[in-house]
Amino acid sequence: MHESNGNGTQPKAKNVLGGELQSCCSAPVTGFYRNGRCDTGPEDRGVHSVCVEITAEFLEFSESVGNDLSRPAPGFPGLKSGDKWCLCAARWKEAFDAGVPPKGLRCKK
Repeated sequence: MHESNGNGTQPKAKNVLGGELQSCCSAPVTGFYRNGRCDTGPEDRGVHSVCVEITAEFLEFSESVGNDLSRPAPGFPGLKSGDKWCLCAARWKEAFDAGVPPKGLRCKK
């Protein structure tokens, strides 16, 4: 999420602990803005803010609820187990509730 700096320059994205937002992954390049970080803004209606390591169980679950993340699409490489990815917060919670959340990666403060 972005913190206002009041001076008209691009605000620095912060993690949930208030520290600098670190890169999640650059291969494949992730993030709503495809900058490798899980920062979000008003354009990101899905709130792609959770950096995770994808698991086979999560991919199966996601496909079963209509979101096949393993299938490539224009601008999207398709994911496999072990990939790191910026996931929508609501999708992570849905997978958590179903008992198959992908592994969340730690923030640095």
